[in-house]
Amino acid sequence: MGPHPAVAAIRLAVRHVLHDILNDHRTTSETPVLSEQAPHRRPSSPLVLVACSGGADSMALASALAFEAPKLGIRAGGITVDHGLQPGSDLRADEVALRLRELGLDPVDSVAVTVGREGGPEAAARDARYAALDGAAVRHGAAAILLGHTRDDQAETVLLGLARGSGIRSLSGMAAVSGADGRYRRPFLQLDRQTARKACMVQSLPVWDDPHNADPAYTRSRLRHEGLPALEKALGKGVVEALARTAQLSRDDADALDAWAGQAEASVRDATGLLECAKLYALPPAVRRRVLRRAAIEAGAPAGSLFARHIEEVDRLITGWRGQGAINLPGKVVAQRQGGRLVIRQG
Repeated sequence: MGPHPAVAAIRLAVRHVLHDILNDHRTTSETPVLSEQAPHRRPSSPLVLVACSGGADSMALASALAFEAPKLGIRAGGITVDHGLQPGSDLRADEVALRLRELGLDPVDSVAVTVGREGGPEAAARDARYAALDGAAVRHGAAAILLGHTRDDQAETVLLGLARGSGIRSLSGMAAVSGADGRYRRPFLQLDRQTARKACMVQSLPVWDDPHNADPAYTRSRLRHEGLPALEKALGKGVVEALARTAQLSRDDADALDAWAGQAEASVRDATGLLECAKLYALPPAVRRRVLRRAAIEAGAPAGSLFARHIEEVDRLITGWRGQGAINLPGKVVAQRQGGRLVIRQG
């Protein structure tokens, strides 16, 4: 008799991702790496870490990684991050680390971080968490880190992007592969949250429900417990699946437009590298705004703080020129029109 369908589903999803990681690793391992002593090849057995909070999604992911990795000759480890936002969070992190070791994962790290305030509590916690995960990947030489985001998380991300009015890239949600050199992998984007929870239950895996996930003070929590249920009541079941499908379609479109913008950018710059307004005006709006966004980020504007409204203001220097002054952008970047050229620089 095979495993429970929920367990089989999560293991299959992880197996597919591990095969991809293994293929990528084999390709890169053919390239010699220079060290201080002598050239050598990368280790034949890659290390994959799982980011685990102790919740159902990440515990299901950790158990699937522990089961599938040895069969493919992949080393498997884990990391849990203590955000320090709740009393006893350090003890909770130690418990999660112990559970990961009991699954057979090695190495296992428990990392404490300090959460700032920039961008709001949710964004600040996310930034601190990813900084810790990046540090662990570098420290252990990990080929990839698995994240437990589910189809439900994807649907919430799409709705949050829609509410911000940030354009098609925000509607594309989370990528299955992201980060430096494809470091982050999300095997569960096609699986719902209940599948992960069921997999934990039938395997008797203890899980921790973060009270922040039910706290109405957090936007995502309100969306999860009030917004999505209201949409399903009004529109019927299938909203989550439809939003996840929208994310994939939007990502395909956004990737194509990004590639077009990358090719078009060189053609709208003059010999000194400045953007020519007349040539920008001739581009389709979706392509032009991508060129403007890329230019603003290259000038020092933080990508996470650069919203659609900022780019629309800069775009009006091209399409609605009435002699208006400079536009202030995040990161102390200034955009202004001078002599038929668009100048974007640190102010």
